[in-house]
Amino acid sequence: MKRFGIDIDGTVTSPTSLLPFINKAFNLNILYEDVNQYELTPFVNVPEKEFAKWFTENEPIIYEGSPPAVGAIDVLNKWKHKHELYFISARGPHLLDVTEEWFFQQGLTFHHIELIGSHDKVETAKKQKVDIFFEDKHDNAVMIHEECQIPVILFDTPYNQDPLPEGVIRVKNWREASEWVETWLKKQESLRKKQLV
Repeated sequence: MKRFGIDIDGTVTSPTSLLPFINKAFNLNILYEDVNQYELTPFVNVPEKEFAKWFTENEPIIYEGSPPAVGAIDVLNKWKHKHELYFISARGPHLLDVTEEWFFQQGLTFHHIELIGSHDKVETAKKQKVDIFFEDKHDNAVMIHEECQIPVILFDTPYNQDPLPEGVIRVKNWREASEWVETWLKKQESLRKKQLV
């Protein structure tokens, strides 16, 4: 049994989740394909502070209304009996009820949810002793891989196109992630058997 560290926003939820809310609130027409960086402030027509305030006020509504990423629920439900699913998110701890409720609504199981209120997930990944991590933010993926020496699956988006080190694996969707994980688990198992001999 492995312990999977899994980001929530843009990983379990669709990476396009935020855009309808932003487009409606600010009367914009931002296309997902054009979002070439993680920070959304440059794409909106209001000052940074105003956007941050809007986001904080609307976070619960956005998270309640976020659709799951294609294939995420099937894959996570397949893994829940074999592995421990630890969801580690930059959401603030005050959003735990909203987050848990969304999981229940989607029929998703979790063994642990940790909302750390910052994008620095390295310490949490170490503390929780995760064996592999799933992420959509480029610098997070690289840092977690380098600091924790574990493989990180990076879900391909327009905003995470920088080059990757070898231990960060870019996948297009959850099906590809699942296939990569199956191969990795088999390798881990054969290594374990060799060590026992």
